[in-house]
Amino acid sequence: MSYACFDVTIEDQVAHVVMNRPDKRNSMIREFWEELPRLIRDIDENVRARVIVISSTGPHFTGGLDVSAFADLMPAQGDHEAARMARRQAGLRFYDNVKRMQETFTCLERCRVPVLAAIQGGCIGGGVDMVTACDMRYATEDAFLTIQEINIGMTADVGTFPRIFKLMPEGVARELAYTGRRLSSREALQLGLVNRVYPDHAAMLAGVMEIAREIAQRPPLAIHGCKRMANYARDHSTEDALDYISIWNASMLQPEEILEAMQANREKRPGKFAELPPIRPPMSFD
Repeated sequence: MSYACFDVTIEDQVAHVVMNRPDKRNSMIREFWEELPRLIRDIDENVRARVIVISSTGPHFTGGLDVSAFADLMPAQGDHEAARMARRQAGLRFYDNVKRMQETFTCLERCRVPVLAAIQGGCIGGGVDMVTACDMRYATEDAFLTIQEINIGMTADVGTFPRIFKLMPEGVARELAYTGRRLSSREALQLGLVNRVYPDHAAMLAGVMEIAREIAQRPPLAIHGCKRMANYARDHSTEDALDYISIWNASMLQPEEILEAMQANREKRPGKFAELPPIRPPMSFD
């Protein structure tokens, strides 16, 4: 399957999703918002890989939302009946569109397999929304992140605020949101927003792919459980999370997977683990 904004390759159980519009700073045009959830769901639902790596091309990871692509969402001009009616509908139209855009990044969080972001150069505006929805983030020395929306008179609305406050100190996150300043990769590393900083793009991709392949060697059912528990624990109280983990393991724990993992470790060989089951469409009773 071909995409306008992405190239996708799968090797060693790792899906590599690459933003492929470097001449446009990999800006997020309309096709981007439609293609990303479609390809992520395809990988997840059809069990095409055990890990997903999202990287980019050119000097910048992404310049963020291409505002010009959404010019038709601006309030209609003129005083004729159609324009007046369109202005009355503008708020709800905008709301519905933002909800669809939010889902584009929420699918990274809901995806059953880990998603790793490899960031070079600028990760601007919508780029921050995207990488904060990933499981882990890695960066180059020259990388920086900017909550750009305040610089163009907007409030970030596609996912930054619900997620970034759980990834770094609140005061720093507020400063970034209020000022729109650049957060360097080194500062992001110190704050825990990124896991590791590499000297350049090639070194980062090599390092991130090595981490992805290591994850891909682990039991997929257990990795899925870890991701599910991590997301649940982040959003719930300790007591609720402990109860949920107990219920999860009571129904999902697989003794055969545990025995295979232990034996594979002893024999220093790859484990023969069960894959995640494909996600089938809901049954129709029509």
